[in-house]
Amino acid sequence: MKIRRALLSVSDKAGVVEFARGLHEFGVELLSTGGTAKTLQAAGLPVKDVSAFTGFPEMLDGRVKTLHPKVHAGLLYLRGNDEHEATMREHGLEPIDLVCVNLYPFEETVAKPDVTFEDAIENIDIGGPTMLRSAAKNHAHVTVVCDASDYAPVLDAMKASDGETSEALRRQLALKVFSRVALYNAAIAAYLSGQVEVAEGAAPPFVAAFDGGVPLRYGENPHQSAVFYKRHQPGEACIADCTILHGKEMSYNNYLDGDAALEVARELAGSTGVAIIKHSNPCGYATGATLREAMEAAWAGDSVSAFGSVIAVTRPVDLETAEFLKDRFVEVLIAPDFEAEALEFLKAKSKQIRLLILRQPLQAAKPSPVLRQIQGGLLVQDRDLGLSAHWMTPTSEAFPEEKRGLADFGIKVCKHVKSNAIVIVNEYQPGQYMLLGMGAGQPNRVDALRKLAVPRAEATLAEQGRDRDSVLAESILVSDAFFPFPDNIEEAARAGIRFIIQPGGSRKDEDVVAACDDHGIAMAFTGMRHFKH
Repeated sequence: MKIRRALLSVSDKAGVVEFARGLHEFGVELLSTGGTAKTLQAAGLPVKDVSAFTGFPEMLDGRVKTLHPKVHAGLLYLRGNDEHEATMREHGLEPIDLVCVNLYPFEETVAKPDVTFEDAIENIDIGGPTMLRSAAKNHAHVTVVCDASDYAPVLDAMKASDGETSEALRRQLALKVFSRVALYNAAIAAYLSGQVEVAEGAAPPFVAAFDGGVPLRYGENPHQSAVFYKRHQPGEACIADCTILHGKEMSYNNYLDGDAALEVARELAGSTGVAIIKHSNPCGYATGATLREAMEAAWAGDSVSAFGSVIAVTRPVDLETAEFLKDRFVEVLIAPDFEAEALEFLKAKSKQIRLLILRQPLQAAKPSPVLRQIQGGLLVQDRDLGLSAHWMTPTSEAFPEEKRGLADFGIKVCKHVKSNAIVIVNEYQPGQYMLLGMGAGQPNRVDALRKLAVPRAEATLAEQGRDRDSVLAESILVSDAFFPFPDNIEEAARAGIRFIIQPGGSRKDEDVVAACDDHGIAMAFTGMRHFKH
């Protein structure tokens, strides 16, 4: 449809002058409102205010300006429909062929820590979404633009077709509009859900929406198709908000492991740390005086599993750290930044390795909902932000205060290991910690300890040339949930473990404590379980 009249009303005015000038060069009449009209007039463009077009003034502090039959009739009427054409003539109504609107910055407003409820409500756009929906519904005849990135494609289409746009383009733009309005409404619903009281035993509706998807090569397996969707404004450093500096496109599994890597690395925000992930579990985890030292310690935690892993680090990657990876295959390396020499070294090392830089600072996790889809439904829970609810030592042997740093490190990694989870951690240098062994995803907690965590720790120590007995005697074993029976204590004692952390709360706690006392083991109760299914 040839565009003869356009209505432009934008909150974000970036690029709108150039777009309006391009429309004007095609002879398009420009309608506008408030600040947008002033911006276009200041640029020397002829603009008719919407109030002049409708014959009705803006009112109620600008809340009512485009909510008028002359605007929506101009957008919604079906061109070529005899009845509609007659109605338009009868009431002196005129067509509007293009609408360019972006919305009040509601998401940005409610993201401010000091936002008031009144400010949030004032930033709910009414006229903008209404016009967008009207134009998008009638996209067979009307071009609708809600994203500045579409300004150039619309002008290019008009240049190619003597001022017209194609129906295919209009349909794409309409889809974008309905998606944007859905995102906008979801943000409003999410904000309001935290501002209202609900009846006991009830919960407010949960509305989630995500930006346009990026098709992936395949899903978890080659026979499964997959798409990556991004939350409109993630609000923190995350795998969905990275820049790929080098390497192949990300895969479905890369995103899963990248998310897991960043979640466990985030636990070390503010310190120098490395998280190595394989199949969503941390197989290597360490702090260090330098990033290179942390990388070496994390890799040593399970050098076999680290092959083909995904790694997240808390500090910019320097050349020394990059050189450590020279002959080691890594799928993805995620960092706050890369020093220039390190970036060039890693690029030369491999065309395959994906190098990702975070767009936001890596900080401690913020409260947010965690979603888990099941067939026919959605489970929503709070993010697991805790470490312990209390610290209590029920055993005869006291838990040394000087091991609290290592204990916290152990809980931080254990909470990110799939349940049933057992980890063994060690202070390998003064004030620096590493994961020695891990048992993940076992139906049987004894197997997680006896068959996985202990053998892995022993293999790690053998590879490092460290004395097994002396190191395990000073290491800490952490369990994500309580021990229902003393059998785990017996296994730990056989391995030479002398320090254990667990939530406590089992009916058999007395038996478990008694077993610790029999073997001279110091055990602490945290009062907080960390299941991860």
